[in-house]
Amino acid sequence: MSMEIEDLLSRLTNVNDDMAEYVSNGTSSGSMRHVCQRHREILQDYTQDYCKTKSNIQAFKDREQLLGSVNQANSFKSTGLNNRKSDYFVKENENILGADNLTNDAISIAMATKENLYSQRSSLGGITARMNVITTKFPMIGSLINKINLRSRRDSIIIAGVITGCLILMFLLS
Repeated sequence: MSMEIEDLLSRLTNVNDDMAEYVSNGTSSGSMRHVCQRHREILQDYTQDYCKTKSNIQAFKDREQLLGSVNQANSFKSTGLNNRKSDYFVKENENILGADNLTNDAISIAMATKENLYSQRSSLGGITARMNVITTKFPMIGSLINKINLRSRRDSIIIAGVITGCLILMFLLS
């Protein structure tokens, strides 16, 4: 693959040289010179990247070759690495189980709250039914409750009127 890349880079160099020769021989515009210069810069970037990558790969191979014998001699250390990995996975599994338990606790609390709200609703429904029975048995209590409701509605209407009047005055005076 290295030979193929070097061949492609040399072909690209030839094409760039041909372009530079064409631009220098003929009457060319500034844009053609700019394009030729840009292609030369791109070729230079490609060549630098290739050389850098090639040297990095060679350095990696050399390091692996040097450390290969050391790794074979110290193979028992790899089992320690495997133990660390398994310890990490065990710890991660414990964290997941802990999160699962917390989720289950939150769901059980929500279910208990739901049941409590249902029981409160039924007890309030029972109180409403008892109040209706009492108002039918004792008409005076029913009329008293109706008067209280009428007064609260009247007070609400009066307060709404006062607020509306204040707002209208505020908009007119501002």
